[in-house]
Amino acid sequence: MVIRVRDLVKRYGNLTALDHLDLDVQAGEIFGLLGPNGSGKTTAIHCILSLLTFEQGTIDVFDCEMTPDAYELKQNIGVVMQNVAVFDELTVYDNIDYFCGLYISDKAKRKQLVQEAIDLVALNDFVKFYPKKLSGGLLRRLNIACGIAHQPRLIIMDEPTVAVDPQSRNNILEGIKKLNQAGATILYTSHYMEEVEQICSRIMILDKGRVIRTGTKEELKATISLGEKITIEVENLPSHILENIKTNPHIATFDYDDHVLVARFIRGENGLVDLLELMNSSHLQLGRVYSELPTLNDVFLELTGKELRD
Repeated sequence: MVIRVRDLVKRYGNLTALDHLDLDVQAGEIFGLLGPNGSGKTTAIHCILSLLTFEQGTIDVFDCEMTPDAYELKQNIGVVMQNVAVFDELTVYDNIDYFCGLYISDKAKRKQLVQEAIDLVALNDFVKFYPKKLSGGLLRRLNIACGIAHQPRLIIMDEPTVAVDPQSRNNILEGIKKLNQAGATILYTSHYMEEVEQICSRIMILDKGRVIRTGTKEELKATISLGEKITIEVENLPSHILENIKTNPHIATFDYDDHVLVARFIRGENGLVDLLELMNSSHLQLGRVYSELPTLNDVFLELTGKELRD
């Protein structure tokens, strides 16, 4: 086990930031901590890294107790925090070289690792730039390169794609997958459900410091009652069709607004064909028709009653 957390409690005065958190991260996986801002994701990371004290619980990393002075453990950990931390006085190359040098003293080996980190985050065209000349997305990529250049066995990433452009986000996500394929275990926090669905092998949903549910994305989606969502663009939907939809026992919820029908079926039911036949029976002219499977946001919404990004 790479990370093992048991019964972790962290309080800030009367606020319980982590409420008896249990967490297991296995070797070779990308484990996602998913939750809204303020759910306890960053606090959990700071506790795992022994940057914060806590009231109760145990934390083991690589089967050893994590403590503030566990330097041998920390040499095998790479950290990419959501706040960019680089030196403005150093170029892109020198920043990466400096952080890599904290762990790797051999100059030839370090040169190789720095170049590999630059290649990974696609910063080859910017190695002589200073951070102030970089866009937000490029700064994020530099931050990642500084955190992973020494090729740690465990990489902890806390919201690494906040406020970046789509191109940089895709580059970062592809880089994370490459790091994992090269053997790194990754703990990844985000409040962007699409990212977590795309790259994480297992996911824990947090809210107000408590674990809501843990599993693969398929396992999480299988725990809720909602299933397929069907959206149909159709003008002037007759009242008898709306009544038919309203009384359909397989439809959990539906809404018709601004000429768009959205029907949510209960899990295990597929009603697209039936809905289309119903529309065709009245010779209605349809616009776009599309079907969507449940998302992690649907899981969070059903379990907590609010949107994931609240």
